[in-house]
Amino acid sequence: MTSRAEDESCLAVAGRQRACRHYTDAAVDDAIITELLRVACCAPSSQNQQPWRFVVVRDDETRAAFGELMREIWERFGRRFSEGTLEPALFREVDEGVGGGGLAKAPVHIVVGGDSSVLDRSQLASSVFPAVQNLLLAATALGLGSCLTTIATLRADDVRALVGFPPEIDPLAIVPIGYPARPLGPPRRNPVESNSSRERYGVPWA
Repeated sequence: MTSRAEDESCLAVAGRQRACRHYTDAAVDDAIITELLRVACCAPSSQNQQPWRFVVVRDDETRAAFGELMREIWERFGRRFSEGTLEPALFREVDEGVGGGGLAKAPVHIVVGGDSSVLDRSQLASSVFPAVQNLLLAATALGLGSCLTTIATLRADDVRALVGFPPEIDPLAIVPIGYPARPLGPPRRNPVESNSSRERYGVPWA
């Protein structure tokens, strides 16, 4: 049974978790990465099949290749779409992190895959992303920065080749991990009232 203080600490971590796109070059010990993976593996999954598969990447060339894939996607599609939808400060942050290589500088990248040999592909995302969220929360709790990226789904074949995933494992996410190079402010989120309903959709929660 957890204490009230522990419960409140968990809520506080969840409330301040946000994307980090700029990292120092300080190393992250294997013991810390192991703890992140342990917490990630506590997530629920369909039929308890635990289809998540993790590859921890420190190699400079592989991380640089991830960074180039991110930059290419951003230049071809992301910048044009995001420039008109993101507020200017957030756009600059994303542009520097993705287009400017900030994410690629993270000393650790964790590639997350879903194993279709243990669970149908239609259920992989809903069973793997709770583990990704646990990973992000654990990183925040330990003073690390992290960022969920979708490059793994947009360039699945390239990512699969870079980390050696067999055909049955689908790349779903790449999570850069490291110590933040600048302070992280609170996450930018809409108020609960803007997206929550009572009993039926469209009936205001409050």
